[in-house]
Amino acid sequence: MRQEEILYMFPQAMRGKWAQAAAQADSLQEIRMRVNAPATVLIGNREWFVDGAGRLLDRQPAGAACSAEELEAVLKHLCQYSVYAFADEIRQGFLTVQGGHRVGLAGQVILEDGNRVRNLKYIRYLNIRIAHEIKGVSDRVLPYLYDRRGGVLNTLLVSPPGCGKTTMLRDIIRHLSDGTKYGQGVNVSVVDERSEIAGSYLGIAQNDVGIRTDVLDGCPKQEGMMMLIRAMAPRVLAVDELGSEGDIRALQMASGCGCRLIATIHGESLEEIRRKKYMRDIMEDRLFERYLVLTKKTGQCQVEGIYDGEGLRC
Repeated sequence: MRQEEILYMFPQAMRGKWAQAAAQADSLQEIRMRVNAPATVLIGNREWFVDGAGRLLDRQPAGAACSAEELEAVLKHLCQYSVYAFADEIRQGFLTVQGGHRVGLAGQVILEDGNRVRNLKYIRYLNIRIAHEIKGVSDRVLPYLYDRRGGVLNTLLVSPPGCGKTTMLRDIIRHLSDGTKYGQGVNVSVVDERSEIAGSYLGIAQNDVGIRTDVLDGCPKQEGMMMLIRAMAPRVLAVDELGSEGDIRALQMASGCGCRLIATIHGESLEEIRRKKYMRDIMEDRLFERYLVLTKKTGQCQVEGIYDGEGLRC
């Protein structure tokens, strides 16, 4: 099924070229197309070049550069031949397609008011990121996310980029929503600003985020958190990639409304995020009762440690 999803991202006439890459669906991570450069794929963290016949090579092939027409044909196909209908997503630099796969876009930016992105034109770079759900990745940490009465603890995942924090967050959301032996299932609301958690396509989550989960897709975190609190009355509110004082203020307001919180932030350690100005107050106030720190120091992503609200290892 995943192999077919990958092939269907390309027009019919191009699918033969991508058959060999799609056959590696279980370990295929990225497909990159750049005008005037050969296409590349990332399979199991190893880069391969794709020649005109679709063969995967470990060296740059001659005469296999992507043309502007080829890339535009893929983009139109991804937009179901109505690019205008996807203008809002394109303006943000990405598309989410069926299966939860995410397509990054780059080209020439059209600005309005001098500094606000209105749209992209002459899109000449595509990065198709293949979605991979890893169910059960959070099983080990689940016992630490509940109190003795089965209530969910406010939890922050700390992780460097590319270390699986969104995959971990998605699996935690699924467990909290469906229920576990540590606590019953609860209503979970997700602000999926970049469509990476649920991978929604036409408003429907393509990833399994649980039976009691509601998703607000493509909405800025600060606005989305309050919208969901007013509209969906969640027991747990989940967001990805905290990055500003505004995000923190919205979290504090959500906590004051009785929501439990699950969030992520980029960082190598608790010490590093404590140095972020906008994090100091909430860490001192112990808004978060659990910290999960992920690491890739050994070359593989893993949980480095689980800490309580005081920063002590659990």
